[in-house]
Amino acid sequence: MTKSYCLEVSGDFACFTRPEMKVERVSYDVMTPSAARAVFETIVWKPAIRWRVTKIEVLKPIKWISVRRNEVGAVASTRNVQAAMSAGSGDLGLYVEDERQQRAGLFLRDVAYRLHAYFELRDPSFHKPHFPHLSKSPINSGENDLLTLPDNNPAKFMSMFERRVSRGQCVNQPYLGCREFACAFRLVDDMKTEPTPIGETRDLGWMLYDLDYSNAADPKPRFFQARLDRGVVNIPAWESEEVRG
Repeated sequence: MTKSYCLEVSGDFACFTRPEMKVERVSYDVMTPSAARAVFETIVWKPAIRWRVTKIEVLKPIKWISVRRNEVGAVASTRNVQAAMSAGSGDLGLYVEDERQQRAGLFLRDVAYRLHAYFELRDPSFHKPHFPHLSKSPINSGENDLLTLPDNNPAKFMSMFERRVSRGQCVNQPYLGCREFACAFRLVDDMKTEPTPIGETRDLGWMLYDLDYSNAADPKPRFFQARLDRGVVNIPAWESEEVRG
């Protein structure tokens, strides 16, 4: 396991959408592991590494806000995109006036979390076929030792993450569940000077952990029994029996 990092994130609003809510958006009480992983990936994401979240600390009391807003209820057709790519031109526009939908949402407001995570190197036989354009080495069925190549060592990615986060740099703006809810972030180096989490303790029920991409054509959601223990949600290992599909 590589070095563990801690990020503090904060924002005015957040929505970690419950997948069982089909129409209106309703957030979980606390940030999900997949949302926390996405924050780290906005700073450093490479096909060769995978972020693993170990703990989420809640720094502000859980508060809610109900918002009614307009959303676009359609996405560009894949078939139209393929046709436009073949023809070299095409109309891929979405007209907001035709696709506008008004929906209510139950969101979190005034949130702050401390996210603990580390990264590990991934099996190159899984990610290289999906990202051949990002690989410097050819794809060979017998390559099992690519993890030892100079371009895939942990020190390189650790240095990259520390350099970027110390400068406040990111590839994409981090967000809290929805892209419109951007958040501020900073690296926490010394926990002794940081505020303690809220003192709340209660069960949070089954929470989305992440999507299982072992079959990239048909990703499946996996869940775990989340518990807030004096403001801290400990995240079980992805391979543990606590994580179920």
